[in-house]
Amino acid sequence: MIHNDVLRSIRYILDISDARMADIIKLGGLDADKFDVIAYLKRDEEPGYLDCPDEVIAHFLDGLVVHKRGRDESRPQPPIELPVYNNTVLKKLRVAFELREEDILAIIEQAGFQVSKPELSALFRKPDHKNYRRCGDQFLRNFLKGLTLRLRPETR
Repeated sequence: MIHNDVLRSIRYILDISDARMADIIKLGGLDADKFDVIAYLKRDEEPGYLDCPDEVIAHFLDGLVVHKRGRDESRPQPPIELPVYNNTVLKKLRVAFELREEDILAIIEQAGFQVSKPELSALFRKPDHKNYRRCGDQFLRNFLKGLTLRLRPETR
């Protein structure tokens, strides 16, 4: 899934400003300019649109975890994972929103998509594991849609 779409979805889910998005990226360890963030949030046909690089989305996702759960001062900040795949986005959102397997299954079902427990666990495995499965765009889109329905029920 295009990183810009992920940023727009999460911004909508959290109902936060462009400046707050920049602050979350800074929490992840990257100094982000508000005007760059605005460009990342534009649609690709709009003038001033910029593709969101892997580094920015990685820092944003790490910052989102800190924003939602707080920083663990007893541990050093982990290095960012590059490149950022849909699996990485899914993992970081799971941590940030403190979702368990049952929560994710319910969110996906709420979006009108079905997935089994083994299929779901395959998405969270390490890439070198024999049962690892890449997270598709359709799955991530439905997950974000279901998360929106869960966290912003007025959008129904």
